[in-house]
This record gives sequence, structure tokens and C-alpha cells, in this order.
Amino acid sequence: MATTAEQTSTFSARHWHNQDSQAALDQLKSGREGLSREQAKKRLVEYGANQLPEVNTKSPWIRFLQQFNNVLIYVLLVAGAGTLLLNHLVDASVIFTVVLLNALIGFIQEGKAEDALRKIRQMLSPSAEVVRDGHHHAIDARELVPGDIVQLHAGDKVPADLRLIAVKGLQIQEATLTGESVAVEKNTASVSSNAVLGDRRCMCFSSTLVTHGQGLGVVVCTGAHTEIGRISHLVSQVHTTTTPLLRQMAQFGRWLSMAILVIAVINFIFGLWIHQYTAADMFLASVSLAVAAIPEGLPAIMTITLAIGVQRMAKRNAILRKLPAVETLGAVSVICSDKTGTLTRNEMTVHSAATAEHVFEFEGTGYNSRGGILYEGRETDAEQRPVLWKMLHAGVLCSESALEQGENIHQLQVVGDPMEGALLVAGLKAGLEADTLNGQYPRSDLIPFDSEHRFMATLNHGHHSEASILLKGAPENVLRMCSWQKTASGDLHKIEPDYWLKKLEEFAAQGQRVLAIAMKPVHKNQRTLNFSDVETGMIMLGLFGLIDPPREEAIRAVSRCHQAGISVKMITGDHAATAKAIARQLKLTNPEQALTGEQLMAMDIDELRSLVDSIDVYARVDPEHKLQLVQLLQERGYIAAMTGDGVNDAPALKRADVGIAMGMNGTEAAKEAAEMVLADDNFASISHAVEEGRTVYDNLKKAILFILPTNGGEALIVLAAVLLGFNQLPLTPVQILWVNMITAVTLALSLAFEPPEANVMRRAPRDSQQPLLSPLLIWRIAFVSVILATGTISLYLWELRAGQSIEVARTVAVNTLVMFEIFYLFNARYILASVLNIQGLLGNRFVLYAIALLVVFQIAFTYLPPLNALFGTAAINFAQWLSIILVSSSVFILVEFEKFILRRLNNI
Repeated sequence: MATTAEQTSTFSARHWHNQDSQAALDQLKSGREGLSREQAKKRLVEYGANQLPEVNTKSPWIRFLQQFNNVLIYVLLVAGAGTLLLNHLVDASVIFTVVLLNALIGFIQEGKAEDALRKIRQMLSPSAEVVRDGHHHAIDARELVPGDIVQLHAGDKVPADLRLIAVKGLQIQEATLTGESVAVEKNTASVSSNAVLGDRRCMCFSSTLVTHGQGLGVVVCTGAHTEIGRISHLVSQVHTTTTPLLRQMAQFGRWLSMAILVIAVINFIFGLWIHQYTAADMFLASVSLAVAAIPEGLPAIMTITLAIGVQRMAKRNAILRKLPAVETLGAVSVICSDKTGTLTRNEMTVHSAATAEHVFEFEGTGYNSRGGILYEGRETDAEQRPVLWKMLHAGVLCSESALEQGENIHQLQVVGDPMEGALLVAGLKAGLEADTLNGQYPRSDLIPFDSEHRFMATLNHGHHSEASILLKGAPENVLRMCSWQKTASGDLHKIEPDYWLKKLEEFAAQGQRVLAIAMKPVHKNQRTLNFSDVETGMIMLGLFGLIDPPREEAIRAVSRCHQAGISVKMITGDHAATAKAIARQLKLTNPEQALTGEQLMAMDIDELRSLVDSIDVYARVDPEHKLQLVQLLQERGYIAAMTGDGVNDAPALKRADVGIAMGMNGTEAAKEAAEMVLADDNFASISHAVEEGRTVYDNLKKAILFILPTNGGEALIVLAAVLLGFNQLPLTPVQILWVNMITAVTLALSLAFEPPEANVMRRAPRDSQQPLLSPLLIWRIAFVSVILATGTISLYLWELRAGQSIEVARTVAVNTLVMFEIFYLFNARYILASVLNIQGLLGNRFVLYAIALLVVFQIAFTYLPPLNALFGTAAINFAQWLSIILVSSSVFILVEFEKFILRRLNNI
């Protein structure tokens, strides 16, 4: 069997689109009668089956074990080991349960990445109609070999990459490969060797869909060497990037682990040498210090906060497949968006109409019948405009498509060609119903659209014995068939090609697809329509300009992204003029410059690297270009989000920091390669998701800013006890674990429900390279830790000097620490802003629920005998509670004063 390299050098490396069809047949040693069965068998052995390689996936056990390869999990395991050393099996069980739950969540959420390749394999055609030994046969598509002659019909899925040798009205939907919104007309003419996929009209590619006509092609590439096979290989080779949060948490975990280890060792040595404690006592104290310093609840809080973000996003049509992607969205600094269906409606709309004397504009967008017809900015009655009226008649009658009722009375759905559907909707805006019009002017014959002659014509008869040929098609072709043009007065003038070509250029420059409309009266007894009837003597009525308009909400969302410091780049398979026209309407930063796939191919990497910052529009691009652009943007320091719907987008979706697939029109391959799926295929949902992502990151920072002072205060308490030579620790390890876990589950968790701050989408994206803990956060953690430790130790010593037992003193210490956290929770809701207002104190009802729940827990901790026995606590009186509340409330006052000073210093 030929190796991959051998087949690549033999067939797949050739520019088949650059050769004429006979040259391709000669190269493949084939002909129109096809291969013989013996040749096909030999080639099947030589080149292998026409299927994509099986995906090499990791076993479930390996993927499950990899979920533990995380610094945060290591920290939790250390905490669990510490509690085991202290012989507290219940506490160790709780910690190890948290570890297991984290691993299970990761396994379930992220274990489907390999499915992207499986979904691509499922896109291949199961069967093919092939010519062998001069006869047609239906065979399993896996048996196709280079040189086979394949027959294509409407509705077929192309079974391999083909060089076309004959076509008849062949149109193929290639959106999954090129992103182009409308079906492509195919022909047999060769094109430039550096033509991008969307311009290779003489080629058909595996997995694309035949929507119209017939074709005959020779197989040039099979299996892994097809375009879809090449994309599958790209997907398998692309390595996903680590999310900014995980990078920051890994850095934070390393820093925290090292700090804890150093302090614990210093603590052990100091107590052993200075205070002459026994090694066993100091080992217990050092383990207590480590348990105090480790934020056991942080990974669980992080996971829950991300999960809450996922739920919030789902309500706004953004479905997250991977938890870390929630936070990554908040760091996004550039969004590379597909055009069709995401920034635009994916609904063709008649935007303009030009007659020999006037230009009209049509209001409304998409398949919505509401909207007027304007002339010079004012609404006009189409019936009073004879030529426009006749154009609209012809557009409705010369059609093979239909409209169906959509969600509301004005919203319609097109059955058939989108451009014909747009003409039908334009007719409705003038009051022309297709069914009524077809009844008044029944069709007696037609010439169907064909990619060779590029027009459609119908012969219609009226009830007043009149008959007309109505024709629509490519303007260049229609102009050659016209001898006259109709004026508003009803007169016929000799055709003026220069005028029409100028209007064609104007419409094209605005990104509009242009259809020409012509007609010709014939004798009332004519019942058949031939090509000779339309070759000359046609009367030019006008041009329709059609466009897939941008979504109104997308325009607003792009503006919102710009306010948030996020660059928006449009990457599309459509033509450059269309892309720039849409970019202008969307108000992209630089809508006047566009790079095409051909230009990208001609550029060296350094030249492209220098342009990616400034160019916002990329047109007629191939899959490698999308992947390359994402990689270059990431090299420039951007956190890149990439949208896509086709299998051609899968490599770039997988590589991007956040891959965003379309839920309504996207392929399964794109969805499996992405981290997020848009349920409504709407760009506006991305901006909402970015807002949620930023809110999630803010809430994580608030949770960390709340949790770490608790651990810092506990560690300082243990450290101070050793340094000051206390006979017994103010807090036991099991009490420390109680405080850490119970406050994390209640108080810290409530911060995950914080609503977005007012300025969340008016600030620049955060620097993903900055550490999780900024100097401000480190200062706040140290400041609050000292307050908590000082107040707790003071009340502990006060109780001992008052003659209370060690159990009572420790109970007061634990409750003081918990009450400190309750008061500090209000401070933590805003990092710098004051909470001394109604919104700051009562704006998050979950904070109030958490406090009430924690108070119940602490009452049980203090007064229930079983818990007294388990945690070594004792009941305390009202006076002790009063002193606890008075001391612990100091943190609220001191932190709010500190915020005030910082706001003054920073002029906030």
C-alpha cells in the first residue's frame, strides 16, 4: 500500500483545479468510461479505503487520572494528607471527596474533545454512483479510488474530492468548508493555481452537498488526502491552550505551596530551638500551620463559581462545554467572527433596485414582509412606478421558490433558493402575493437556471391574451441578450451597457449580489420556450441588489465590545467587497481594508504578523488561514475567541482560547471542537457571554480575597502562638478545618452570585499574563489577616486570664474568627468601592442567606454536645457573644476606611 507521503507526491499535491479536465484524466490514467474493475481493485490496495483514519483516543482511566494533574488538586491532597496525619478521618474524607468531585466534573465536561474527529468522519458520504467498465454502479463510498468517474445528482453528498469533467446546472453547498452562505455554481474551467477553495469552481469536495443539477467528475483524492481529511489532520495536530485562569491558579498554587513549606519549616525550627518544644509538639504545630494556610475550599468555590457562570450564560443562549472557558471569556481581547448567520442574519434581502432612470431602496431586513420602498429617501408607491412594478412582477413570477409562514405573521421562511426568496419578499412589500400573481399569469414553459448560461426564463400568459418571457440572471449575461431598455414613460430606448455596468459596479462595491431582470413580449399563441427566444431582443428592466444584512443586535454588540476594549475581526468565505460592506455597517474599526485568501498565501509570515493588529476584515479564506490568524493573534498577546460553523472552522476553534460554534446551523464537528456553542447563532450572545465571563472572574477574585485572609489569620494565630511561647494553640487543627470548610461552603460561595458591576463592560480586558494576586490584593489579604489574628488572639487570652477553660477560650476564638468573616464578607463584595449603601449591604440576597445559615451552624458548633465532643468546644454566655461581636465588627470599619484612603490616593 502506498504511504501517505507517496500518495501526497503522486496525487494530492497536484493543483487539479489548475489543469483542464482532459489533463486530469490523463494524469490519473482514466477516461469517461471509468476504470476497469481490476484497476479499481489494484488502486484500492495501493491507496487504501476512502475513509478518514480512526481517532487515537486516550482511555477513560487515563483521562480521569489526568484530572488530578493540577496544582490546586495537589494543594487539596496535601491538606487531606495533613488531616490523616492528625488522625482525623472524617475531615480527610471531606477533603478527598472534594478532590474526587472536581475530577469527575472535569472528566465529564472535558472528556469529549476527541469527538470532533469522530464527527468529521461521520460527514463522509456512505455511497457513490461510479462509472466502471463503461457502466454505472452504486458502490460503498469507501471503495472509491483516484481515477474513478463519479456521477453527482441533486441531493447527493460528494463522496470524494473530484475534478469536474461535465456539468449541467450543478450547484453545491460548500458552507461547511468555505463558509460561503449560498450554493456555488460549478463549471469545468480551470482556475489559477493559488485560487482559494471557494474559487475552485471546477472542483467538488468530499462531504459537501449537491443542491441543484448534475455533474460528472473524476476522483483525484480520497480519504485523508481530501480537503476534509486535511482539516481532520489539522484538528488532530492542533494543541489547545491553557486558559488564563488555570495558568494564574497554577502560578498561585506554586507560590502558596512554597510559602507554606518555608513558613512551616521556620516555625518548626524556631519552636524546637528557641522555646525547647518537643519535636512531636512542633510537628503537630507545623502541620496545624499548614492546614490553616491551605485554602481547602478554594478549588470547590472556583468550580462552583464557574458552574454558576455556565448556568447564567445558558440563559443568554451561550452553552459552555468546558468550565474554564467561562472565565476565559472574561479575558478575551479579540473576537474573530464568521460573517454569515453570526454577524448577519443569513437571510438574503433586496436592498436596492435600479431602473434606466431611478434607484430605489427597500426597507426591512431578512425574510420579513414589513418595510416600504423608498425613492430619494421618501416612501413611494411601487404601483406608480411602472418599470419597478414590472421588475417586481418578473422577480416573483420567474421563480422556483416559495415562502412559508414563520414564527409571526410577518416572519417568513424560504423553501428553495435564498435569492429567489428575497425577490418574493420584495414583492410582498409592494403587495404582490406569489400565489395570486401565478394565478393571474400562469406559466406555460421555462428554461431552468444552469451554471453554464446563468439565467432562468419563464413564459407566462395573462388573462387578457398577452404573453411575455420573463428572465432573471447574472447581469453580464443578461446585458448581452438585451437590445432595449424600458423607461418610466413606457418607451423603449436602445440599451446603454455603460450605464448598467456602472450601476452594477456601484451595487457590487456596496457588497450587494446583483440580479438583472429582463422581459420580452411574445405572441399569445406561443406555448414553448427555447434558447433562441431569449438570445436577442430582450428588454432590460433593471437590476436588483441583494445583501445578507447585519443583525441590528450585532451592530450594538460590536459597539459594546469596542467600549470594552475588545477588537472584533470578521473572517469570512465571502467576497471582499461584500465583507467590507458589512464591516462598514457593523462599524468595525478598519472596514476599508480587507485581506483575501490569495493575498494571505502570497505573504510571508512576518508580513502577516505585522498586519494582524490593524486588519479587521479577511475574505475568501481557507481553514489554514483561520488557524494561522488565531495563532498569530495569540503570539501578539491576545486572548482570542473564534466563531465558526463548518468543519473548516474546527482547527481554528480548537486552537483559539475560546472556540465558539453555532448551535443552529453549525456542524457537529465544529461544536465538538469548540468550548462554547451559541444556541441562537447570534454575535450579540457573545458579548453577553463576555460580560458574564468578566463577572465570573470578578467574583472569583472576591472569593479569593475573602478566603485567603481567613487562612492568613489562622496561620498567623498558630505562628504567633509558637513565637510567643503559648502552652497550647488557640485553635486546634480540626477547628481550623471547620472554619475553613464551613465558611467556604456558606460565605465564600455567596460571592459567586454577585451581579455584574456597573463598569464591567467599560473597562479594558485584563492582562492575562498578570498574576492572580495583584499588589492591592496582597496588601488587603495581609491587612485583614493581621486584624483577624490580633482580635482572635486578644479574646482568647482575655478568656484564659478570666479563668475560663481552654475549651471555652478556643470556642470564643473560633466564633470570633467566624464573626470577623461575616463582617468582612460585606467588605469583600466590592474590592475598592464602598459598601455603605443599600445595594452594598443588601444587594446580594445570597449573602444574607449564607450569614443566616452560618449562624445556625455556629450555634450548633457551640451548644450541641456531640459537636462539643468532636471539636473540643464548650457553651459560652451572652456577655462573651457581645464581646465577640464588638471586636469582630472592627474589620468592617477598618477595611471601609482603608478603601476610602485607597480611593483618594488613586483619584477614584
